[in-house]
Amino acid sequence: MRVLCGRRSGSDGERGGARLNFLIVMVIISVAAYVGYQIVPVVYRAESFQTFMQDTVNNAAYTDKNAAWVEQQLKKSLAEYDVPADAVITSMINDSHIEARVQYTRAIPLAVTEYRYRFDKTVKSSSSVNGSR
Repeated sequence: MRVLCGRRSGSDGERGGARLNFLIVMVIISVAAYVGYQIVPVVYRAESFQTFMQDTVNNAAYTDKNAAWVEQQLKKSLAEYDVPADAVITSMINDSHIEARVQYTRAIPLAVTEYRYRFDKTVKSSSSVNGSR
């Protein structure tokens, strides 16, 4: 230890402050990791479902399927993407393109509260229903 003018450098109070700062940082990192662990899988499945929605409307437009077929396909795949059974699914033909809209809310439990993730996405086919682009 170095002695400067009768005092030690790096006193116990300074070390205690560093420990407290370390604990605060670790708590913040732990909370962020826990929230990420709860939310990231829900968001990933939702984005995967949106991709499936887009693929379904494009497939329907290319193969001359109707909007009811799209709705049926989306309803059949709800469990696969962990979408709640009470999701509102609508599909229609708008300006010769097939559109599908899915809406739902999923509750994500956190330690002291509950986050409500809202999914409300509309996708539109990239080609028109009659097959022309």
